[in-house]
Parts: sequence; C-alpha cells; structure tokens
Amino acid sequence: MTILNGLKILDFSSLLPGPLATMMFADLGAEVIHIESERRVDLMRIMPPYDDDRESYIHQHLNRSKKSLQINLKTDAGVDIIKKLVQDYDIVIEGFRPGVMKRLGIDYETLSELNPRLIYCSITGYGQTGPYATRPGHDNNYLSIGGVLNHSRLKDKKTSRNGHSNCRHRWGDNACSSRHFGSRASP
Repeated sequence: MTILNGLKILDFSSLLPGPLATMMFADLGAEVIHIESERRVDLMRIMPPYDDDRESYIHQHLNRSKKSLQINLKTDAGVDIIKKLVQDYDIVIEGFRPGVMKRLGIDYETLSELNPRLIYCSITGYGQTGPYATRPGHDNNYLSIGGVLNHSRLKDKKTSRNGHSNCRHRWGDNACSSRHFGSRASP
C-alpha cells in the first residue's frame, strides 16, 4: 500500500506543470488517467531526446505510472465519457487557458454537480482573472516580466534563455502538494 492508494485523478494537462504534479501523485500511488486529445498531439510526445522506438524520454518520464486515454473533448460523446468518469474520481487537474473547460462543458461548476466531493485544480500562467489571464505562460515570460532575464545577460548583449524551467517545476510541486493535503483533509 502507498500513501495515495485509492486516490483517483483525471489529468487534462500538458507540457510540464500539470504532468509533473500528476507524475508525483502517481509515484505516491494515486490512479491517474492522462486525458489526451485525439486532435492535437501533446508537445511532450515530440520533444527530443528519443529512445530507440522514437518515443520522447521526457514524455515517458512525466507519464510513468499513469494510464492514458485519447478523447475528443469537442464532441458530445467525449464530454459524456468525462462526465461518467468524474463521478468516481477525486481530483481534476487541467492546464488550459481560462474559459476553455467551460466552453467544453467540463468546468468545475458542471463537474461538481456530478461529484460534489471533486477537487478541481486549474494551472494557468497568470491566474483565472486579470489583464494577463488569457496569455500563454511559460518560464521565459515570467522571468522576463519579473526582470530576472535581464540579470542573466552580459553587458551590451541580448538576454539568454534560462535553461531550467524553475517556475513550471514549482507550479507542479505546488499543485501536487496542495491537492494532496486537500484530498486528505476532506471527509
């Protein structure tokens, strides 16, 4: 038995923060289903380096111990599958821009009617409201806005890209730990 045995998570995230959080959940024993689009490839699937079968190492790493399900969320049949699944799940983690899950018909308000115990985690670059809410968010954006990139350049040179995704790693860590404690505090 592991610490999160019995905890069930639907993972609608891609790139790094959400998959990192759900990887940690899966490593601790949670059952995680990574929901992938039938129409759009998860960019981590095509990010080098690759193994001998041309599968991305980072995708394999982030999705270890998870199940995977391809669903077209823009169809009624796809939404119906999610609505059926969510009745037996504890947590939903998603990383879309604000409003996307609502347009798809699988936002917190809709899903919590089917499962009032549901914990719903939305990971966004700039939050759900405010002037930057609909902007895409990546490490270089945050580091630039915060002035950090300017500190990493040489005099009279352009800034250089930071080689490590500090912000996105922290979001993954925070999403995992806060949802873990929230799920264990619930009756």
